[in-house]
Amino acid sequence: MDNIQYLSQFNLLNSLSMEDLIEMEQLTLITTFPKNTFIQTPETFSEGLYFVKKGKLRLYKVNAQGKQFTSDILNEGNVFGEMDIISFGTRENFIETIEESHICLMNKERFENFLIQRPQFMMTLLKVLSNRVIGMSQLTQNLALGKLHDKVLYALIKLSDQFGLTGDNEYYKIDFPLSHQEIANLVGATREAVTVVLQELVKEEVIKTGFKTIYIHRKAFGEKHFLD
Repeated sequence: MDNIQYLSQFNLLNSLSMEDLIEMEQLTLITTFPKNTFIQTPETFSEGLYFVKKGKLRLYKVNAQGKQFTSDILNEGNVFGEMDIISFGTRENFIETIEESHICLMNKERFENFLIQRPQFMMTLLKVLSNRVIGMSQLTQNLALGKLHDKVLYALIKLSDQFGLTGDNEYYKIDFPLSHQEIANLVGATREAVTVVLQELVKEEVIKTGFKTIYIHRKAFGEKHFLD
């Protein structure tokens, strides 16, 4: 699991100089979306490359039985969408805001010119796209074969890496509100099964829980064998 690259690990804002960011600002059109609003469904997909200037989004798919699987959570600086020369593989996803979000649409022609003039940035994008293909293939295999206990723990650690931790004791709070259903969506399991696993992790003193709150013990970060 250590090699899995999520879309959320690429932050456009951290990958450009201040001069480039100023130019990037001129290439985009910003739209504000309220909380719990669909930016895209598989049926409403339209070509374009977007980045999150502010807010949080959830990317997920729905199977024939109506079960949701969350493939990623994006926040400030993350990128999604597809163009002729670049695809982040989000065409078949539902993309929904978790909170009010400011989304920037990049002008296709001007952005292509922007890439051509910055070969190093283009190489970074290509590396992200390559890692994402490899990572999602490995993720699919792990979701099919891995133990639920390990998948839940890995998902919690991924979220702590992405959204940060607060606190200075042995247990650190994941700085992101999480219900049992939301964790279930992340690992492709039922809410009931995830609840049982969370109870096991509490007994093992790996986590503590509260209302939509998870505290994770620092020893969890020493685990080395997720989903072998």
